Order: sequence, then structure tokens, then C-alpha cells
Amino acid sequence: MTRQHLSTLFKRNFDALQDEIIKYPDTDSMYALAPGIYNSGGNLCLHILGNLNHFIGANLGETGYVRKREEEFSTKGIAADVLLKNCMDTSKMVDEVINKLSDEQLHAPYANPVYEAPVSMEFFLFHLLGHMSYHLGQINYHRRILTTK
Repeated sequence: MTRQHLSTLFKRNFDALQDEIIKYPDTDSMYALAPGIYNSGGNLCLHILGNLNHFIGANLGETGYVRKREEEFSTKGIAADVLLKNCMDTSKMVDEVINKLSDEQLHAPYANPVYEAPVSMEFFLFHLLGHMSYHLGQINYHRRILTTK
């Protein structure tokens, strides 16, 4: 059941992320900053995609993805249609990788520790879901501050 729950929640977040990107009126507003806002919606989208492609794609799915974390925050001007395609591709990859995991893999320690104490793969996947949700909220706030939609 855990795989189904994770897939459902990640899909919900990817749908919400795509909805946020669509609501930006143009590329400039997606990368604009307001006082006190240090990351744009476009860059947060790139960060979410980079994070999931790294931790789920490369580490679990062996996709060969090579993360360039600094570029997630420094790259500007990627159009909404490109971001939306990358969202769809990443969503599909996340779903495929999660659904290929066995129960044993879900309960095994996550192989690339990011916490001081070992955690299970299942725990780490829920952590990644929480990370995505956090940044999704930031994107929503960014969009509402900088646009009228």
C-alpha cells in the first residue's frame, strides 16, 4: 500500500506544480524576485525536478541523471512549456521507480545517507515528498505575490 500512497501523493503534487507554472502569465514573472523572496518560482521548480531526478531517478532508478544543483537556482528564462514537459517526464519517472520497488527495498536502509542516523527507503521517499510540498507552497506564494492570478 505504501507504493500506491506515495504514487498518489507525488502525482497530486506534480499536478499542482504544473498548475502553478501554467498560472504564471509569462517567463519573466516566473523568474522575478520580490523583496524578501530569494528564490523564484521557476528556480524552485528546477530545484524540485533536480532533487527528484537525483534522489529517485539516479540513486534508485539508475537513470544516469547527473545533478547540477547550483544551476537549479542560477538558471533563468526556461519557458513554461519546457518546465511542464520536464515535470511530466519527472512525474512519470518517479511513478515508475516507486512502483518497481519491492517491499524489502522500501524497508531497507536508504543507501545514500542524508541523515545522521540510518532511515528506510520508505521514510526517505516521504521526506522527498515533504520537500516537494514545501517548495510547492513557496512557488504558490511567489506566484500570488508577483501576479494577479
